[in-house]
Amino acid sequence: MTSQTITAAASGTWTLGDLTVNRIGFGAMRLPQTGTALVTDAVPRDRDQAIAVLRRAVELGVNHIDTAAFYFSALRSANELINRALSPYPDDLVVATKVGQPRDPSGAWLPHAGPEQLRGLVEENLRQLGRDHLDVVNLRVVGTGSIAERFGVLAGLREAGLIRHLGLSNVHPHHLAEARAIAPVVCVQNMYGLGVRPDQDAFVRACGEQGVAFVPFYAIAATGRQAGASGSDHPQVLAVARAHGASPAQVRIAWTLHRGPHVLSIPGTGDPDHLASNVAAGALRLSGDEVALLEDSVHRQDP
Repeated sequence: MTSQTITAAASGTWTLGDLTVNRIGFGAMRLPQTGTALVTDAVPRDRDQAIAVLRRAVELGVNHIDTAAFYFSALRSANELINRALSPYPDDLVVATKVGQPRDPSGAWLPHAGPEQLRGLVEENLRQLGRDHLDVVNLRVVGTGSIAERFGVLAGLREAGLIRHLGLSNVHPHHLAEARAIAPVVCVQNMYGLGVRPDQDAFVRACGEQGVAFVPFYAIAATGRQAGASGSDHPQVLAVARAHGASPAQVRIAWTLHRGPHVLSIPGTGDPDHLASNVAAGALRLSGDEVALLEDSVHRQDP
């Protein structure tokens, strides 16, 4: 499919609280490095290339960027790249970040943040992004235990005006119920995609029923996670891609958008061509037969 003139507006819109975003957004995890992300020996990406990709994303109508202070390599920080590329920020741009488990300067993961650390993590994001408030902050969760105390801290920062809206990342359905009893939740970010975590299907639907956006991560990379897509794909995905003159990645993005109007896609890349292709996937419409084929042959079993 032709991607040059297709913008993120083709994907439709959703409202995060009082913030309207196009359903195709941009994930910043891959920006600070080439190759595998979130590792201590990540290879820094060319700074000018990263900045150019961010600016091009906005030109293509992307107004929802997902980031985190723990997205960095030895020389690059996703937040500071976003600040450098896009500040002063467009009025309609929504920058969502997440806090919960920080990394030390070497890139090694630190223990999960307790309530007393969360304000400092929020302030770190504010400093790096050059903002006086954060549009959306997601509490990143590890495990199944109660999040009430930690989410309550973020709710307090929301009341103080440092955060506009709250979300959750890497959570279970009971976490959403627990959080919503404390403060409004505008989004849930979980690993999900075609053939990845089909056990999340009911949760995806439940989020829509509650008016909560569902934001899949690793929707393209699948089980490749932070290393990226493997380069091979299921025959059925390839067949649907050929029928539309599209790439397998575009089919995977389109499939997520077909899961409901509340599903937002945040594919990430440091490649300008891949960026245009990802944005164009918002215009790809799969037929009912194609969706059924993909779900019956791919989604019901993890690759």
